Amino acid sequence: MLKQIQEFFRQHLVSPVGNDADRERALRLAVAALLIEVAHLDREVTPEEKAAVDLAVRGHMGLSGETVAELLRCAERERADSTDYYQFTSLINGEYDAARKVELMWRIAYADDALHRYEEHLIRKIAELLYVPHRAFIATKHRARRHD
Repeated sequence: MLKQIQEFFRQHLVSPVGNDADRERALRLAVAALLIEVAHLDREVTPEEKAAVDLAVRGHMGLSGETVAELLRCAERERADSTDYYQFTSLINGEYDAARKVELMWRIAYADDALHRYEEHLIRKIAELLYVPHRAFIATKHRARRHD
């Protein structure tokens, strides 16, 4: 499994171009892992949640079919193997404004038309790790609920 992740990083996430490209690719993996974590929290990943994760990754990152599928496979493994969220939030923290940091997670949580308390708890926890002000946290939650 480790070889598959390393190979994916080598092919899609690590670029000889330099640090900016490497950072962008690592950021993609971190975002995808957190989105998958939200989908898993209610212990039932619905087809709507899977589709929402796929759509969020495609739309947010502008990746194509097989690259998205491989990124999601690697992100799933990273999510399953992680012991905390810091490895993901430390990459995301400086890259987005407050609302954008939690917007995609709210969309995944609402994808199945049911916000589970564990999903909300995780998003609140991640928002705190990302220094998202409470006002932005709530406003983004309401926008995501109305988005569908």
